[in-house]
Amino acid sequence: MENDDERIALFLDYENLAIGARDGLGVAPFDLGPVADALAERGRVVARRAYADWSAFDEDRRLLARQQVELIEIPQRLGVSRKNAADIKLAVDAIELAYERGFITTFAIGTGDSDFTPLVHKLREMDKRVIGIGVESSTSRLLPPACDEFLFYDRLPGVEPRPAPRRSRSRAVVVEPDPVPAPEPEPEEAAPAEDDERDDVGKLVASTLAGLQRHTDGPVLASRLKRAILRKDPTFDEADWGYRGFGELLRHLQEEGVVELGEGSAQGDPTVTFPEPGPDDDAFGLLVEVVRELGRPQLSGLKNQLRKRRPDFSEKRYGFNGFLTFVRAARARGLVEMERDDDLGDYVLSAPR
Repeated sequence: MENDDERIALFLDYENLAIGARDGLGVAPFDLGPVADALAERGRVVARRAYADWSAFDEDRRLLARQQVELIEIPQRLGVSRKNAADIKLAVDAIELAYERGFITTFAIGTGDSDFTPLVHKLREMDKRVIGIGVESSTSRLLPPACDEFLFYDRLPGVEPRPAPRRSRSRAVVVEPDPVPAPEPEPEEAAPAEDDERDDVGKLVASTLAGLQRHTDGPVLASRLKRAILRKDPTFDEADWGYRGFGELLRHLQEEGVVELGEGSAQGDPTVTFPEPGPDDDAFGLLVEVVRELGRPQLSGLKNQLRKRRPDFSEKRYGFNGFLTFVRAARARGLVEMERDDDLGDYVLSAPR
């Protein structure tokens, strides 16, 4: 079963990604974690390389080293474009690895630069699957269609854009969400530490299952689900939460309504899905109720409003990797409307009656 997993080589045009995330999303330093999690849901990452002049990314270098990324130094030379040197080195190394490591099935190329389109075409000619990764605002329109799959960094679970500060006149509208943290519901949630830890493992299982379902045609087996969790967190051990085995953990989550188990192809390896029709209808109802009560609330601060009414609320319990994804699902069902307000730098929601 292990050999069925994709074996992925990750190559990062780091300067392109880091500057794109900083300028387009306000995220600095660049956080590789959401990328690593997304790839872990797709297979085993067997090589990680990032290319840049690291003298310009001192803090980033330390963070990447902790994530086991091999840092390829592209020093600044007189008369030579540093950007071109990094691009050439990355492309040469990728082709070389494709020839020397035939077991690698997938290449993940982190860049938004259309100059890498010929590399993508060549890798696909060699029967390699190519996943592109880029920041939406700095990604060329030519690159995503060339890839087998393209992941916009902005849309990955765990990426939280930081909007730039707005004019003071807009603050009158923002005042309503601001008092939300005043009651400080978060410390109340933190009181039962054991319950929080058990909730964390439920979120981990739910978010991983949701990711596998998005990228898998057939049923998700428990064995595959655990492999994906271990790729996200190699230290994962269900015994840390008091369970004797992964099956016992899944049965507990089934009792809580987080997942549903079915008969698998082998004994002791059940299929894992989300309950049908699922508990999400209740969560959507809560969202609609809060939106109607607030009138036209902003997206930022809305999750705290839901937690004021239901302290244990978490969109991950319903298979959504982020609160924005949860709200978009509600919009897709026609339950709420959501539009971007450029003056506020945020989404504004309303609920039709």
